[in-house]
Amino acid sequence: MMERPVIFLEGKKVILRPLNKHTDAEKLQRWINDPEVRHNLVMIFPQTLKNEEDFIDRGGDAAKGVVLGMVLKETGELIGTMALHEIDWPNRNASTGAMIGEKKYWGKGYGTDAKMLLLDYAFNTLNLHTVSSTAFAFNKRSIRYSIHCGYKVEGVQRSRLFRSGRYWDRVHLGVSKREWLPIWRRYKETGSVR
Repeated sequence: MMERPVIFLEGKKVILRPLNKHTDAEKLQRWINDPEVRHNLVMIFPQTLKNEEDFIDRGGDAAKGVVLGMVLKETGELIGTMALHEIDWPNRNASTGAMIGEKKYWGKGYGTDAKMLLLDYAFNTLNLHTVSSTAFAFNKRSIRYSIHCGYKVEGVQRSRLFRSGRYWDRVHLGVSKREWLPIWRRYKETGSVR
């Protein structure tokens, strides 16, 4: 008999669950050191297995943030991470971060499903007021999926990241619970954010 997977949040395509350093750290280390994956992240230095184990341990401190593994519903395969960072409890806001490390799943709606689940948790369980995210200007896929999930571009910091021999802008996006709720209702009914 197959063991039932750990489920923290369940969506249409993915499950979000706590990370396990004994089973997940090696995969996270492989992803974060992959140049193509790392290109879209702030991380530029090599990461050891211990770095990833420590990252998983820190993710368990809910007072500061929540880091979850993104798992395919149909297979149970861990394909990435989704997180709430820098939770500001007095002001009811936080930022999000996401990584799909398994590149064959890029652009297939798994990130959107995971982001909608995380926003439901942020707004309807944690009672946050606003959630923000940042992406570098060259990461059009990240900006596009955030906008699909209800985020609006709130500003641009010019020349904030050096990649591939040049400086790139950092795009700041944000969404409030009020703006997001109609999108969530549509997503639950139709499976589409549009």
